[in-house]
Amino acid sequence: MGAGRALVTGVAGFIGSHLAERLLEEGWEVVGIDAFIDYYPRWMKERNLEPLSSWDTFSFVEGDIMEVGLERFGAGVEVVFHQAAQAGVRASWGQYFQIYTHCNILVTQRLLEFFKDRPLKRFVYASSSSVYGNNPDLPLKETSLPQPRSPYGVTKLAAEHLCLLYHDNFSVPVVSLRYFTVYGPGQRPDMAFHKFIKAMLEDEEFPVYGDGTQTRDFTYVSDIVEANLLAAVRSGVEGQVFNIGGGSRKPLLETIALLEKVIGRRARPVYREPERGDVSHTWANVDQAEKLLGYSPTVLLEEGLMREVEWIKALYKR
Repeated sequence: MGAGRALVTGVAGFIGSHLAERLLEEGWEVVGIDAFIDYYPRWMKERNLEPLSSWDTFSFVEGDIMEVGLERFGAGVEVVFHQAAQAGVRASWGQYFQIYTHCNILVTQRLLEFFKDRPLKRFVYASSSSVYGNNPDLPLKETSLPQPRSPYGVTKLAAEHLCLLYHDNFSVPVVSLRYFTVYGPGQRPDMAFHKFIKAMLEDEEFPVYGDGTQTRDFTYVSDIVEANLLAAVRSGVEGQVFNIGGGSRKPLLETIALLEKVIGRRARPVYREPERGDVSHTWANVDQAEKLLGYSPTVLLEEGLMREVEWIKALYKR
């Protein structure tokens, strides 16, 4: 793969840091930017940056994309991997919605506007399965009607539409990837597996919202990274949206049982009412990504969970 200069937004986050490390290993020069939004502890994000800081080909900018001078580090960028976002379905209601519109819509528009008149090989946008909401058309295809159930999902879909508008009107070479429940080392502490594993290691109870029969299509982080690379430089596709799932769809009850097997301890779930914005099922049809990008998930759920458990043990020194 021919290496070049890449911009990774949200580089201190879960997926952004994994992606940047892979790019550096493959010979890319990487510019990373992160605003260190106070959604989870800063020390976790700084830890994500540690493997990147030893590379001479990595440079880091701390700041809000709406406020920094993009000219300072945007020159010569050939590929944009736009991973930055305000995450979380349950926190996107009420007064917090303005944070989501700022981080997920306005930031995306500013990047598209900045790069629309500059030579760019690809602009890869990190979207979400949350755009589908509770659509019963399972497994979900890219043609399934988006009907988000949360303000978060609304903002991710809006940014997707912005990407396609800039492709249609200014020929920005965009590709949007709809991620399905990403997990693995580095996973955010607000996400289910992180919370479940930490609680089980400490022999504590943990909440499960719903009765446990809800299903998710779990995707290991290295498969997400591979999908980004395929979309960016290993295919000639642009102006399209792709589902990126892991092929590991399971009910939450089964994943808890699997964690018991991996960790060797009993889980202590406490079942609560579903939260507003939660969906019952996600399941990705990845035929389009396989056909046009060459994407195929490789990490099975049990193997991926074992890696995340070891990471969480080290993180909290358990």
